[in-house]
Amino acid sequence: MRYAPIDSSLFIENRGKFLSRLKPKSIAVFLSNDVMPTSADGVRSFIQDADFFYMTGIDQEESILILCPDTREERHREILFIRQTDEKTVTWEGHKLTMEEARTLSGIRTVYWTSEFNRILRGLAIESEHIYLNRNEHSRAETPVETRSDRFMKRCMMEYPLHRYERAAPIMHGLRAVKSDIEVELIQTAIGISDKAFRRALLYIAPGVWEYEIEAELNHEFLMNRSRGPAYETIIASGANACVLHYVKNDDQCRDGDLVLMDFGAEYANYVSDVTRTVPVNGRFSQRQREVYDSVLRIQREAMQLLRPGMLFRDYNREVGSIVERELIGLGLINSDEILEQNPDNPMYRKYYMHGTSHLIGLNVHDVGDGIHHAMKKGMVVSCEPGIYIKEEGMGIRLENDIFITDNGPVDLTVSIPIDADEIEELMSRPTGR
Repeated sequence: MRYAPIDSSLFIENRGKFLSRLKPKSIAVFLSNDVMPTSADGVRSFIQDADFFYMTGIDQEESILILCPDTREERHREILFIRQTDEKTVTWEGHKLTMEEARTLSGIRTVYWTSEFNRILRGLAIESEHIYLNRNEHSRAETPVETRSDRFMKRCMMEYPLHRYERAAPIMHGLRAVKSDIEVELIQTAIGISDKAFRRALLYIAPGVWEYEIEAELNHEFLMNRSRGPAYETIIASGANACVLHYVKNDDQCRDGDLVLMDFGAEYANYVSDVTRTVPVNGRFSQRQREVYDSVLRIQREAMQLLRPGMLFRDYNREVGSIVERELIGLGLINSDEILEQNPDNPMYRKYYMHGTSHLIGLNVHDVGDGIHHAMKKGMVVSCEPGIYIKEEGMGIRLENDIFITDNGPVDLTVSIPIDADEIEELMSRPTGR
C-alpha cells in the first residue's frame, strides 16, 4: 500500500459499533471486492470494498470477515480470512499479507487462510439464528454486474435456508455517515493532496492547452503524494462543456476567454476528497464571469452556514434554492415577478442550477448515509457545491468545498485551496509550469 499505516484502533472501534447493533445469536459476513477483469488476461487495479475496509483495514483481495459475538468459542467472535500465498504468487504478484501483518492492520486476533472459511462458517452458522449479509444499497446505485458479495449471498441462502437473514447495509450507512477523528484526518490528507494538485494545475492552464493535459497535471500530483489516483472520474470542462454536469471526456481545447471547471479529488487510504474550482483559461475573469463567479461564491458561503446538526437535507436544499433564486435575479437571469407564478415543484432557478448542494463524503465520493429525509449529524463530512450554468452564455461555474459538521458550526476542511477570484488570478499570473 502507498499510504502510511492506519492505527488499528479505528477498525476495532468500527467493529464494536457494528456489533452493538446486532440481534442476539447473530453472525455477520463481509467480503472483499473482486479483482475486476478487462479482457484477455487483463485486470483492473484492485479497489477494496468500502464496507470491508471500514471494518478491517485490509486492502487485499480474497479476504473475508466473520463476526459472531455470541459464539461459545471466544476466539471465533471475530475472524479474518486472508489469501494464502506461495512462491509462485510472490513471483508474479508480489508480497501478500502474512497472518501477523493482517492482525496488526485489523486488530483481529484470529486469522485463517481463506481456504478454511466454509468449514468455520458452517460451525458458527449452526450456533446462530440470524445471518447479516452485506451488499451495495446506495439509492442511486445501478449494479448490473454481480459482485462477490452477491454471489456469496445466493450460496449462503441455499446452504442455510432456515436462518433469518438480515441486512447489514442500513447499519453500515448509519455508522459510516459519522466520521471518527482518524477518518477526518485521512480525508484531510486527501484534501491536502488535492490542494497541491490544484496549485500545480493553475500554473499550467492557458489558452490552447487541452482538458486532458490539465487532468494529467492533477494526476501527477496525486501519484507523487501517495495517492492511488483520482477518487472519481475527473471533470475538466472548458467553455460550454461546464454545462454538462458529468462531463468526463476531457478532450476539448481550452480557448482564450473561456472558463474551465475542474471537479477533482485525490484518494488517500481509500478516503476521498471532492473539490471543484472554476478558473479563467487566460488567467483573468471577464466582468460578466466575475459577476457570476462572485454570485456562486456568495451562495456557497451562505450555504455552508446552514450545515449544522439537526438540519434536514431536504430543508437545507430548499433554503439553498432560495439563496440561488436571489442571486439569479441579481444576475438578470430570472424575473422576480415571474417567481410569484412559478410551479413550486419546478422552480425557475432549476434552469440554471439543477443539482443538489451537498452529499456525504468518506470512503466513497457520494458516501452512504441515511438519505435526504434525515437530519445532519455532528461528525458528518459533506460537500457544499452550488453552481450556476448559463448555456446561452457558454458558461458554467461550480465551487465545491468539503465541510465537517460540528456542534460549534461548520469547519471547512478545504479552506487552504484557493477560491477567491483575486487570489486565483494572482496565482495564475506567476510563471507557468509548462
